[in-house]
Formats: sequence, C-alpha cells, structure tokens
Amino acid sequence: MARIAGVDIPDNKRGEIALTYIFGIGKRSAQKILSQAGVDWDKKVQDWTDDEAGAIRTVITENFKVEGVLKSEVQLNIKRLMDIGCYRGLRHRKGLPVRGQRTKNNSRTRKGKRKTVANKKKATK
Repeated sequence: MARIAGVDIPDNKRGEIALTYIFGIGKRSAQKILSQAGVDWDKKVQDWTDDEAGAIRTVITENFKVEGVLKSEVQLNIKRLMDIGCYRGLRHRKGLPVRGQRTKNNSRTRKGKRKTVANKKKATK
C-alpha cells in the first residue's frame, strides 16, 4: 500500500480513484494532481514507481490542504460562525440542518433519534 498524506491508499485501484481516499481530494483534484505529477490517470497504484509516488506527494503538500489541516480549518470556520451568532452558527449550535432543508418530516441524521412527546390528557367531567 502506498502512503500519501498519512493515508494508506489501496494498491488495486486506479490512481485517479485511489487518491480520493484522502480527505480533501475529490476526483477532479485527483486528476489535476496526477497531471501535474506526470502520472497516467488509469495507472494502478501498485504500478507506480517510487519517483511517481514522490512526485504525487510533493504536488499534494505544495498545492493542497488535506486531512488534519483541512479538518481543523473547517472546524474553526464552524466555530467562528457560532461565535458571531449568525443564523448558520445558531443552526450548528442547535444541531439542526444548516442549508435550508425542511425539518418537519426529515433531517433525522441531524436531529438524532425521535423524542416522542406525550399528548395532553383530556379533563374528565
């Protein structure tokens, strides 16, 4: 297994797909990385030479924020939104959907397990 940016990427996949296992690299940026490093997109990771893997590592470290650095930056952005008290920050704080989705029926992944609320008892005469 090749180790790039602290992540073991699978050997049996094409380079274009294998690089997407790194947090912060999608398919398009993986293609850019491979083009800049001079490696064929369809070449499998197990067929990469040490020079090609080194070239890919240098391109990623110079041009991209990945893994821990990117995760910490995202968390700081969310914390900033919560600190200034904007609408998106309040939604993050309450654990509700941030991007305008409806909450009456769906959004179970954000709200968590259902909390059943009992009905009021009718007064007997």
